[in-house]
Amino acid sequence: MDIFTTLFIALGLAMDCFAVSIGIGTSPLKKTFRPVFRLSYHFGLFQAMMTFLGWLAGSSIANLIANYDHWIALILLVFVGGRMLREGFSKSDETDQTAQDPTRGASLVMLSVATSIDAMAVGLSLAMLNVNIAISSLLIGLVSSALSLTGLMIGNFLGRQFGKKMEILGGLILVGIGIRILVSHMLV
Repeated sequence: MDIFTTLFIALGLAMDCFAVSIGIGTSPLKKTFRPVFRLSYHFGLFQAMMTFLGWLAGSSIANLIANYDHWIALILLVFVGGRMLREGFSKSDETDQTAQDPTRGASLVMLSVATSIDAMAVGLSLAMLNVNIAISSLLIGLVSSALSLTGLMIGNFLGRQFGKKMEILGGLILVGIGIRILVSHMLV
């Protein structure tokens, strides 16, 4: 498999990271270097790791996970999106940044896992194609990080322009992505 095919796979996998990053970018979270780096780094890291783990796992483990991976993604995205919706509808302009920061702790891990579950299936298929998994995983991780950073910047711009309305939209985007993942897996 050539580098361009791997790049297209990386772009496809990174679309969920991009969309989730736009949603998070709309939140009132201060977009300083640390939270922006944390999110883009973790999204890229998890995409690369899940691709590698899928490649490593083989078909038996992937088949076990395939029965419920879409439910896991739905639950994680609805949880974080629901928190953003609650904040968007709250009357308060003051937010507890540490409690509401999706770039920290359990929220960050949940989002990272939710956006990278499909990468495990891709890793499994890459194992069958006999590709250099180190290069493929690295490229997938780098593209995911770059698109996450881009999504955060777009979401931040929209959040500054439209305030809490964009936080509500961001929460709806996360919930919508979770529902899309569930529906797409149920139709297959």
